[in-house]
Amino acid sequence: ACFARLLRANVCEIWTDVDGIYSADPRQVPDSVVIESLGYKEASELAYFGAKVLHPDSMTPLVQNGIPMRIRNTFNPGAQGTLVRKDRKVPSTEVKATDPAVGVKGFSTMQNIALVNVEGAGMIGVPGIAGRMFTALHDANVSCILIAQASSEYSICAAVPGADAKKAKAAIERTFRFELYEKLVAAVTVSENVSILAVVGENMARIPGVCARLFESLLNTGVNVMAVAQGSSESNISVVVQAADETRALRAVHAAFYMSRLTLAVGLIGPGLVGSAFLAQLQSQREQLFKEFGVDLQVRAITTSRKMLLAPTNGDPIDLSSWKERLDSAGVSSDLDAFTASLKETAVPAVICDCTASQVPSDMYVPWLTQGLHLVTPNKKANSGSMELYRALRRAMKEGNRSHFFYEANVGAGLPIISTIRDLMRTGDRFLEIQGIFSGTLSYIFNEFDGTVPFSQIVQGAKQSGFTEPDPRDDLSGMDVARKVVILARELGINVELKDVPVKSLVPSALAGPDVSVQEFMQRLPDYDAELGEMASKAAANGEKLRYVGVIDAKEKKCAVELRQYSATHSFGALKGSDNIVQLRTARYDAQPLTVRGPGAGADVTAAGVFADVLRLAAYLGAPSAAEQ
Repeated sequence: ACFARLLRANVCEIWTDVDGIYSADPRQVPDSVVIESLGYKEASELAYFGAKVLHPDSMTPLVQNGIPMRIRNTFNPGAQGTLVRKDRKVPSTEVKATDPAVGVKGFSTMQNIALVNVEGAGMIGVPGIAGRMFTALHDANVSCILIAQASSEYSICAAVPGADAKKAKAAIERTFRFELYEKLVAAVTVSENVSILAVVGENMARIPGVCARLFESLLNTGVNVMAVAQGSSESNISVVVQAADETRALRAVHAAFYMSRLTLAVGLIGPGLVGSAFLAQLQSQREQLFKEFGVDLQVRAITTSRKMLLAPTNGDPIDLSSWKERLDSAGVSSDLDAFTASLKETAVPAVICDCTASQVPSDMYVPWLTQGLHLVTPNKKANSGSMELYRALRRAMKEGNRSHFFYEANVGAGLPIISTIRDLMRTGDRFLEIQGIFSGTLSYIFNEFDGTVPFSQIVQGAKQSGFTEPDPRDDLSGMDVARKVVILARELGINVELKDVPVKSLVPSALAGPDVSVQEFMQRLPDYDAELGEMASKAAANGEKLRYVGVIDAKEKKCAVELRQYSATHSFGALKGSDNIVQLRTARYDAQPLTVRGPGAGADVTAAGVFADVLRLAAYLGAPSAAEQ
């Protein structure tokens, strides 16, 4: 640099062993990129906060004469490297937060830091407090790296090298010994094992929302900010975080500014029919979502009840074109704790998609939400469990740094039932009643059954066509419908337990026990055809049809699952195939209830409901509501 100044060179090239100055330490952020161009001020800030490619002093001779410097790689001479040049002010119309040429340029961290905090009511409005504190640090030969003070003057903190923490505290306590004795200064405390994360960019001062994006990315990753410092030039925003969160915080902010508007890590439990369909839909839409909305959905963990596949923490996500083969060949024994840990290690918000009907993952919902993981599921077990568990899930969302729990597919697969109920309630509508045919299986059976053909024969045909569960009693018992009724009733604010819902079971009591096999059940079911046959014949004689419905009386706060008769012209009576249908009767939609109808079962539509909830989560976390032009 000195020779370049003496020779008045056009450029000074510094050859090293890397391709240039990276947007972040590539050892911590594998997705970091080489910065094409930096101002002197930006390079100095990054160098001071740990970018070891250059030292601030090496630029001093060049800055004085405005000589640009280029960092290049000895082992890769074809690379252009990074150009460090005069600071320049870009017109506001050209400044964008995500434009690497003019906005936020790079991120750097400083480790082994301690945060010394002085606070007390006696400091408010008293001149010289900060001066005395810094004089104490100066006299103790302690470097002050960062300063932050509340506008109320109640507290002031300084970041110092971790090795000097005890010395700094002792020096400040000596200086304020009188104030400490008189309780004018409440305490001098030290937080050790913290790190400083610096965000650098010469034109950040004129970019609205830089701080918002910074703090939002940290919030979405569950990283707590202990202190903030920003100069009026806004070329550097520094935050203090716990050392344990340093790498996660660095990756999160880098992803927020360099990768996409929103990156979301996805973990799938249960890649069966629904789970596989979800992965296929995600694969087909992933590129378009990234291109049009800036949303990057990365599947980083897949687990069955026996095997799981985890993406490397610093590596690429799971390739959705070959996940089945990879799970078979490289999968390890399933472990939900390891599955959870792998998602928490990512530097971006993580969502767990439980596409099972198992109780085992449901038991993990509360700890997952408490840890800040988001959750999407068609699994009804948790939301229809005890009211104690239901309330615990809602508390866990508040405790988990705004973790979200979406379950649209609990009722009606991909039909917008729960979201519609919520929209009506949030806009002040008052519910009177909900009626619905919530089972695709029972919808099909009673659409076929009119008394002319025995009920058992209809059930047999439905089983052979794949409309029922392997054990048809799981459908005929009505408990699946009861769970859906409980879930919707709770959305209305009704405190109801599953055991309190009267259910008209279609399984004869003599055939309901576990000692009766599926084969025996099917063989003996014709013995009980008479009752239902008579009901269907009477209904048909009156121009009506039997329908198996769930009913919620919002005014009386009562629920039921029962057989009802509807005229052939009623929307329930006119239903065909295996569709679901729900009528929402409210103060606004009383004379003509709001009706939602469509396929309420099937892998593809259920997977679409899960996928829609994942995208709804992305919108909550900051994804744009319209495609980027």
